[in-house]
Amino acid sequence: MSLLDRLNAPGPKRILALDGGGVRGAITLGYLQRLEHILAAQSSNPDTFVLSDYFDLVGGTSTGSILASCIALGMKMDQLKVDYFNVIDKIFGKKYANWNMVPGKAAQKMFNVLFSRADYDSGPIEQALMTMFGDKTMGSDAFRSGLCIVTKRADTNSTWPILNHPGGKYFDSDDGRNKDILLWKAVRASAAAPTYFIPQVIDVGGGTSSAAFVDGGMTMANNPALQTLMVATLKGFPFRWKMGADNLMLVSIGTGVNKMRRSVEEITSYQEFRWAAEIPDMLMQDASWHNQLILQWLSDYPVPWSINGEVGDLAQDLIAPGESGRGLISYLRYNTWLTKAELDKLMSTSYSQERVDDFNAMDHAANCEDLYKIATVAAAKQMQEEHFPNVFSV
Repeated sequence: MSLLDRLNAPGPKRILALDGGGVRGAITLGYLQRLEHILAAQSSNPDTFVLSDYFDLVGGTSTGSILASCIALGMKMDQLKVDYFNVIDKIFGKKYANWNMVPGKAAQKMFNVLFSRADYDSGPIEQALMTMFGDKTMGSDAFRSGLCIVTKRADTNSTWPILNHPGGKYFDSDDGRNKDILLWKAVRASAAAPTYFIPQVIDVGGGTSSAAFVDGGMTMANNPALQTLMVATLKGFPFRWKMGADNLMLVSIGTGVNKMRRSVEEITSYQEFRWAAEIPDMLMQDASWHNQLILQWLSDYPVPWSINGEVGDLAQDLIAPGESGRGLISYLRYNTWLTKAELDKLMSTSYSQERVDDFNAMDHAANCEDLYKIATVAAAKQMQEEHFPNVFSV
């Protein structure tokens, strides 16, 4: 069956959405390993099963776009772990030397904001992605499932979901030729986090010689679940899948979440450069929780997160029962807290606050193995076989 035939085939559809988060993508990988194990056991060919056998569309932002692309190409998780850790080590292995001389994180960030273009040389990330994806394009026949790479076109201030669906408006037309975009460049564009890397320039066709892209996390879709759901169902996109709890499953996996706590004195003492460093994280967390709220509002969610002290987990707030009475989608969200209290409880140990703060960094490549282990423990507790009902079996 061709990719187009699969995407247009009748019957239930399954979506996988993977958050951005830099090195913390190792957490996503731990959940994906558990997910592959559960779904392989449900399949008729467990030894050869890959996640692209189950999921019809995989969406990813930033580091999630690396994982999503590999899944869409049919990679098994054991191999993906090896390749991903290798890529992350190369990407975040070394900052520009002269910047390491600036004392203190806040001072270094101020120095970078005022005098530099990025923390990291883009050469290693480009070489690593070229090695991983070669000369494959978004129109490659190698894809085994749909793929949505979320990025931000900075020169027009617009969110760009770059798709491999042959029926997409900008896939192969006078308006654009996304099918010719090299996969590694699309992923690099999604992972071009400002201050970490310089923007990625891509020839997008459609009469535009080039466009400048920055990290997809600079949109409302660092958690790309809601964006990917819109791609799958809105009439402007080519998928146009039917909603309903028995028709559409959305599985969303995060990269860990922290509880921001600051004293009043600390907040009121912030200088301008400190706000410049803090605001992007604030907005990204707000966007992620807003997406989470909307998706729980749309679904009778079996493992709900409490959004905040007022609305709770929305268990009594199903916005539309749908045909099944269980909402407009089947929705699952897996993530783990990266706070000292939660990590100590989860891992039955006692971390220093300094170590916990280090886990929350997005560019400390040495954390990959520890973050992966944390996620495997969390996934074993959270992700259960009954979350994947027979109606969605392949």
